[in-house]
Amino acid sequence: MSTLLKDIYSPAFFTQFSDTLKRVIPDLNKEQFWTLLFDAQWEARELKERMRHVATVMHEFLPADFPAAVMLLEKLIQELLAAGHKPNSLEYMFLPDYLEQYGLESFDAAVQAMEKITQFTSCEFAVRPFLLQYPELMIAQMQAWALHEHPNVRRLASEGMRPRLPWAMAIPALKKDPSPILPILELLKNDPSEFVRRSVANNLNDIAKDHPEVVLSIAHKWKGVSPETDKIIKHGCRTLLKQGHPEILSYFKLQNLEALSLTNFKIHTEEVKLGSDLIFSFSVQNNHQDSQRVRLEYSLYYNKANGQLARKVFKISEKAYQPSEMVKVTRKQSFKYITTRKFYPGQHRLSVILNGQEKAIADFLLVE
Repeated sequence: MSTLLKDIYSPAFFTQFSDTLKRVIPDLNKEQFWTLLFDAQWEARELKERMRHVATVMHEFLPADFPAAVMLLEKLIQELLAAGHKPNSLEYMFLPDYLEQYGLESFDAAVQAMEKITQFTSCEFAVRPFLLQYPELMIAQMQAWALHEHPNVRRLASEGMRPRLPWAMAIPALKKDPSPILPILELLKNDPSEFVRRSVANNLNDIAKDHPEVVLSIAHKWKGVSPETDKIIKHGCRTLLKQGHPEILSYFKLQNLEALSLTNFKIHTEEVKLGSDLIFSFSVQNNHQDSQRVRLEYSLYYNKANGQLARKVFKISEKAYQPSEMVKVTRKQSFKYITTRKFYPGQHRLSVILNGQEKAIADFLLVE
């Protein structure tokens, strides 16, 4: 059985989908649909490329008139729901892709369709080119969506406005000046849906990569408003915490390094075979008479193809250490084969981070 995400688009999936599509487009030629779908390039396409291709193939069978086409897409969604297909499924994100490809010159119809389709599958990618082409109109629409009754539409108001949304085109204007985003986040910070609030936190984390001072200001403004906003702040500051940003460390009371000591750092597997685990351990003690907040992390400096080291930080824990409390930590880091990272044999480096500062560092060798 395939473990590749792109293989959610299986023959079984398209058998069910084309049966539903034919109920919406009675004259659909299913044989022609399948021929166009599974062309010579299908196997080589990655997930988003397959989404784009499915939308392109659907265009061959939908009306050329965009408003008429989206009416059929909305009818298709109703048929899928009636057949037991659940909302928020990744598989159907080719429906928003259709809006992105073919609706850019039909703003009103496309926006109305997004509002409906995102309730079934997220339009967070589809909204991006509209933000680029119609920034003022789209930002006004996002503000209206932030007040919508459906949580998926409210989430779109935040998620679609992220300056650095993964897998999506960036929005340079919002990276440069995130101020249009902030009123939307204010509207959503106390949203009853955790799904929406998590998007607010992710948006803050995006902003923090270019404007840490903006996020720090928001953190002080929202602090203590509610347990939910405190959680948003913490998640939204995760990149700044991993970077050891001094003001953020101070905000979370993680700055008192003099009271803490890190000892007995050891890499137990100085030579790690590809497919196995790196094992290391160390001890941390609170030497102060008062309890101390301690954030433990470690960073791996991965050897890259060019021989340079690339740093990635992993969180271990964050908690209060009581006076004189000592904790021994042992951790494993897997070097098993995965699709999202390629490992290169050679010298790697490991460091242990205590409240934002590297306190111990050592090298190890990755071998085939």
